Amino acid sequence: MLEPKGSNSSTTVCPAAENHIIKWLRVALYAILAISGQTSALVLSRLYYQKGGTSNWVESLTQVIGFPVLLPYYLFRCSTTVPSDDGAVVKPRLLLLVFTYMYIGLLLAANSFLYSIGFEYLPVSIVSLVSASQLAFNALFSYFLNSQKFTPFIINSLLLLTISSVLTVSSNTAAEKLYGTSNGNYALGFICTFSATAIYGLMLASQQLVFRKVFDGRQSIKLVMDLTIYPSFVASIVALIGLFVSGEYKLLVPEMDSYELGKASYVVTLVSTAVCWQVSIFAGLGLVSELSALFANCIFAVGLPVNMIAAIIVFNDEMSSAKGISMVLAVWGIISYAYQQYLDDSNDETQEPQVSEV
Repeated sequence: MLEPKGSNSSTTVCPAAENHIIKWLRVALYAILAISGQTSALVLSRLYYQKGGTSNWVESLTQVIGFPVLLPYYLFRCSTTVPSDDGAVVKPRLLLLVFTYMYIGLLLAANSFLYSIGFEYLPVSIVSLVSASQLAFNALFSYFLNSQKFTPFIINSLLLLTISSVLTVSSNTAAEKLYGTSNGNYALGFICTFSATAIYGLMLASQQLVFRKVFDGRQSIKLVMDLTIYPSFVASIVALIGLFVSGEYKLLVPEMDSYELGKASYVVTLVSTAVCWQVSIFAGLGLVSELSALFANCIFAVGLPVNMIAAIIVFNDEMSSAKGISMVLAVWGIISYAYQQYLDDSNDETQEPQVSEV
């Protein structure tokens, strides 16, 4: 006699709570993959240049060509996915999809090439910290493209993360320049990295716009993979064209022969870099799909202290009290943003039962 009451309450309350928990478990998984993939990729990219790598186009290619690792699961997913909403989902026109993938792919190609120049002339800590400026760019582009609302908690988060990056950058002196790097090359690396962050901020905001307008607000792993694999394929073609047109493909064999860690390590370094970058790209896009481009950027910003620790361990970068304070500010900033997201989700949950009861 008591079971029907229990079953009614569970059907009205538990599904929403369960979906909420599953959503945040996915967000947590994406965040871990994004930070770990980004940190590993940054370290491996710097290692490539430090041990004898010289080609910007090769490094650029490794940032975008790792998408085949997603293909087995992608093909499995496509073959087992059941249409939702009774098959009423309207698919975007093919021409619109082609334009979308080419647009994102070209942004990704430009971003990867500019970052490759930054990796060549700047330490890992400087690259990662300059990249924090993408928060401001992403906030600006999200405001215009996605009507991003700036609540007090979001503003507080952006301020804390910005102060964190500025404080850490200010703690780095010219003495940290890589050995043999001229002032001109150092400036070039800084400018290219800064430009790459602007492009990346635009790319994340554009990806959020694609989910809202092109995919009609739908969210699924397949769509995340679509927006990862196809633009990466476009970017890989651009990087391959650049590699052959520039003639840098001729450097591959001599570069492999002279690589300090050996030929096998040369191949492992490039392959591992490609896989790590792809994990980071996929996870970042997953965060955009689940929440927003600005949240994805905040997660990458929180990874900056992790990048610094990795740089200290692997490349003996210096650690100062200013950098320690910046880590605390970064964590505080992401907690502020996550709390705002929690408030938004709580408001959505309180509104859903009212609609269902009517």
